Amino acid sequence: MAKKIKAPAGVSAVNGKTKKEDSTAKRKRKRKSSSTKKVVEEISPAVEEVSEKEEEIVEHSDEDSDSEEDDTGELKEVKRTKVENSVAIKYVPPHLRQAQNGVSEETARLQRRIRGLLNRLSEANVESITSDVSTIFQANGRHLVTEIISEEVVGSCIAGPRGNDQYAAVFAAYVAGMAATVGIDFGAKFVSKLAKALEDQYKKEDNLSVRNLTMLLSNLYVFRLLPSELLYELLGVLCKRFQELDVATMLTILQSCGLGLRGDDPAGMKDFIVSVQQRTADVKAQLSKDADKSSGGLSKRVQFMLETICDIKNNKKQSKELIPHARLKKWLQKLRVEDVQLRAVTWTKLIDTDQKGQWWLPQAGEGEHASEFRGEMLGAMDAGAVEAEKMLRLAASQRMNTDARRAVFCMVMSGEDYIDAFEKILRLKLPGTQDREVLRVIVECCLQEKVFNKYYALLAAKLCQHDKNHKFTTQYCVWDHFKQLDTMELRRNANLARFLAHLISSGALSLSVLKAVDFADPRVMTPKVVIHFRILLESLLTEYSDDEVWSSFSRLAASDKFQELRDGIVLFFHQYMKSPRVEEDGSAGLLAIRIKLAKKALKKVAGVLLK
Repeated sequence: MAKKIKAPAGVSAVNGKTKKEDSTAKRKRKRKSSSTKKVVEEISPAVEEVSEKEEEIVEHSDEDSDSEEDDTGELKEVKRTKVENSVAIKYVPPHLRQAQNGVSEETARLQRRIRGLLNRLSEANVESITSDVSTIFQANGRHLVTEIISEEVVGSCIAGPRGNDQYAAVFAAYVAGMAATVGIDFGAKFVSKLAKALEDQYKKEDNLSVRNLTMLLSNLYVFRLLPSELLYELLGVLCKRFQELDVATMLTILQSCGLGLRGDDPAGMKDFIVSVQQRTADVKAQLSKDADKSSGGLSKRVQFMLETICDIKNNKKQSKELIPHARLKKWLQKLRVEDVQLRAVTWTKLIDTDQKGQWWLPQAGEGEHASEFRGEMLGAMDAGAVEAEKMLRLAASQRMNTDARRAVFCMVMSGEDYIDAFEKILRLKLPGTQDREVLRVIVECCLQEKVFNKYYALLAAKLCQHDKNHKFTTQYCVWDHFKQLDTMELRRNANLARFLAHLISSGALSLSVLKAVDFADPRVMTPKVVIHFRILLESLLTEYSDDEVWSSFSRLAASDKFQELRDGIVLFFHQYMKSPRVEEDGSAGLLAIRIKLAKKALKKVAGVLLK
């Protein structure tokens, strides 16, 4: 019988290990696993360095030996794959991620929040969104939030499609509202960003971006964040360069806010138009001297734009700004946006790359000039300091928002009679072209009276007879008010009519001032317009003498160019002022007599009455 073979000590047969040996092996494996984990944790910082060295070794070995590549190509491919994978899954700490992106996570979150609010901006919710963004100012840095808003709004104008009037108006109202809510520094920094972007896009000759930015800038003036002087300065810069893009930009400004600019400074508008015409003549002369006649002079596009500019100046075309945006203006008026108007800002300051401190405030020299001007004003008033301060506070309450307007207001209101006020205004010696504010202030004071006060009409007539420039300013001021008759209060409407009637009867203005009105167009002759001109003509016909009535109407008969106006006035008599019987007593009978007299005067040619 064969002997049974025993297994050696320490070795068990197949599937025959003892329980003791099994537990010992498990403990060893457990210790080995834990030690391996520790080693991995210790060497993990050096994994990337080792991987890079391996990659270098692999590349070096590839270059040295073709045979080795054939024998171990598969292994090298595996090594390359491991190295590439290690680079792809490289861990980047959070603070390094922010550095790589250039924007912190908090800033990015703030950008997304503000962008979301601006994307929903419309005329209906501009108030609520302005309130929401103003709360963001309180919780975050002012500089950071200002930069984000400026980048978003200006960037949308540059990168966006062709903007329309509504788009520009809503964003301009939003910016003006933010400036009134959080401070003047926001408005100054935003407008500076806008001006620099406009200059940059002009250099790139990006017509669409320049147009969008110009529309936004013009509407900031419409909502009174910017003064008219800034827009006139920009127009002067454009007129000097006078390239095709400059002419297009001038046209955009005049279409957006030309009516307001002319209303604030009519003589300034006249000077601008004269400079445009002179510049056009110079360019044409230069082109005619040029040896290359193939250019054919100014392009048709430039010629069209120049014609349009002159048409706007001459009231032949309506300005786009006639859309009133009454709701937005009323909201901004409640916020007192004129208190944060950038009066000391010039175009040169806006595009200056070396802006320091509160550059939007008047400089020391400017403040000294303002103090001297204030002293001259108080001297011209012949009043005590206490009374002068009361007048200045009253002027501020009437929204006289410049030194010149406040000074004129004080002169007008402190005069003992219209002669005294006239002499005080002459002594005032307004600097530059600020004397153009005189008649505008007088007209505004007249319209604000509860009952018509002839004092303002007498003073205005005296000034017009003294200086032709005042007559010119008054004419433009009256035309601007004609365009607002439909929205004007009845009290202001009636005061303007009687004020104008006195100027016409005294000879300070001619009836030709009515040439801006188309009496034959039923769309123009709305009820409020009819009321205004009926009050004007009835006052002119019944409150003044026969000689004054005859002189006022006969002046129109001296020129054939007023034939259309003469026909319009006669038509108005027939349609809206039906003549009562001459036999009637009182004002009705007097009106009938004067209407007949006016018709005869309108038919007078070279001193001969036409039957």
